[in-house]
Amino acid sequence: MTVRTAELIMAIALLLASLGLMANIYFGDLNIGWVPGRGPGAGMWPFWLSLGMALSSVATLFRWVTGATPESRNTEPFVAPETIFLVSVSAISILVLLLMMTFIGTYFALMIFMFFFVRVLGKHGWVATMGMVIGTPVFVYLLFEVALTKYLPKGLPVFEEMFLAVDNLRYALFY
Repeated sequence: MTVRTAELIMAIALLLASLGLMANIYFGDLNIGWVPGRGPGAGMWPFWLSLGMALSSVATLFRWVTGATPESRNTEPFVAPETIFLVSVSAISILVLLLMMTFIGTYFALMIFMFFFVRVLGKHGWVATMGMVIGTPVFVYLLFEVALTKYLPKGLPVFEEMFLAVDNLRYALFY
């Protein structure tokens, strides 16, 4: 696929998405006008933003037809082969991360994921690798479970018990 073709496909896709959203808002129960005593209706901003996006898509299509921009004349490949490899590996590894979260929990899955990305793909040294492998789950734990009190999946019961011990220690020390 060339850059020119990609621009055409995106302009058409965004135009269709904009028109679909506008129709859904207009024909749905959302008011796109001014509600006396309350202000703008619930659909006002989404409708007008969608209209702006639709008009931008029409302008992009016009510029594509006339060849007014360098992108609309560019026949080079849209994505380089090495980029396709990296994006594919990233997408597959994120899918594996999500699957691992179910079985071994968020924190151990993040450790394996970070090791893969930093050491295997990034080819960084052991100090950077271990910093990310240990630092990422610690940061996520402190952010979600301590600061936001939103508990993340722990996986197997043995991992749940281990984190209960960490929580008990945390409560004993700080509360």
